[in-house]
Formats: sequence, C-alpha cells, structure tokens
Amino acid sequence: MTEHRTAMVTGAASGIGLGCARRLTADGLRVAAVDVDAEHLANIAEEVASTHVCDVSDADSVRSTVDAIAATLGDVDVLVNCAGVVGPNVPVWEVPPDEWERTLSVNLTGIFLTTRAVIDGMRRRGWGRIVNIASIAGKEGNPNMAAYSASKAGVIGLTKSVGKEVAADGVIVNAIAPAVIATPMNTDTAPEVLDYMIARIPMGRLGQIDEVAEMVSWLSSDRCSFSTAAVYDLSGGRATY
Repeated sequence: MTEHRTAMVTGAASGIGLGCARRLTADGLRVAAVDVDAEHLANIAEEVASTHVCDVSDADSVRSTVDAIAATLGDVDVLVNCAGVVGPNVPVWEVPPDEWERTLSVNLTGIFLTTRAVIDGMRRRGWGRIVNIASIAGKEGNPNMAAYSASKAGVIGLTKSVGKEVAADGVIVNAIAPAVIATPMNTDTAPEVLDYMIARIPMGRLGQIDEVAEMVSWLSSDRCSFSTAAVYDLSGGRATY
C-alpha cells in the first residue's frame, strides 16, 4: 500500500527532514522533498520522487507546492513538518521583533499552512498522517530561546487541537518532541547552549537523525492506528511530562 502513497516532507534538504525523506523513501512512499534551499534540494533530487522549493511561511508558496505535488505524484497522504529555524539565542529583552516574527512564521505558521493545504483532501479520502516536529523546548522552555520555545509550544498545541478535530476522519496527527539532535541546524548554536541542553539529557548524548526518522516512519504508517493528538518524547529521558 505504501508505494501508492505520497509523502510531503518539509525542511527536507538537510538534517531531520532529509533523514525523514530518506527513510520514507526506503519505506516505499513517493516522497516530495520540500525546502526553501534550492541548492541543497538539487543535491538530493535523485534520492526522492520530486523536489520543490517552497517557503512554508508563505501561504501562496505552500498552496502552489501542494498543487505541484498533486499534479506529479498524487495527493499528499503523509505530511511531515520538519522545516524550522533556531531563532535568536539571547534573553527575551534583546530579541528583535522581526526575528521573533520570523521564528514563529517558519516554525508554527508554516505547520498551520501546510496542514491547512492538505488536510481536506486527507479527510475526503478517509486516510492521512501528519507528523509535526516540535521540541522538548516547547514543553520546558530553554533560556535565551524564547522565540524557539514559544513556537514549539505552539506546535504542540496545534497538534493536539487538529488531532482531535479529525480523529474520526481517518487522519492521525501527532508530534515528536526531541531533545537536541545532531543536525546542521545546531552547528550555529552557541556551545554553552548545547552544553546546557546535553547536560539535561540523562543519556548524556545528542539524539541522532535516524532515531527521529524511525519514529516518523511509524507515525506515518498504518502501524500507528489508535494514537492521535499525542506528543512523543524523543529526549533521552529529559522529558518531564
């Protein structure tokens, strides 16, 4: 059945998104890799069914991308929202308003826009899976990362709300809340911030992209059938709830 399904993975040019795109391709799905980074998308074009340059924070860009995917691969059955930015690493009183807006626009509004663009079709067909990458920061709040933490808390709330709205429609919506993962996005994270986050992980290490992709694989499949509007811990024991 998976070979007849289409998955849209945002933030797919690198990091968690790329890992998820590769894993879902290996699972037999037709994967549309979506990212704002055209250069890095070009580098993975042969690994996936199609690539699409898209700004997830722009409604028109999202709509045209979803239409293009439908025209070439079929309607989106699985949506994996990985696109995200770290945002400013400073105390809240030093956060520039434009950086606050950008962080929420990509991390939270982007998920709203992609979800809104595909969920009606999933409901009509009676089957769909949406997986949102949140963060442990959305549960606990990381100091000097107010914009990021707030955006990921919003992802958790959005996931729970939407999951309940479509629970009887055959559409399953869940989130994953990782602790810090070894990704290119974290190469620019201040060393003291990384040290702080790793120190709070009982396993004492970074999470790995393949570990996230493994959970995404299950949440995107028929194997996940009675769990929705949930947030899955992937934090090496850091999670407190």
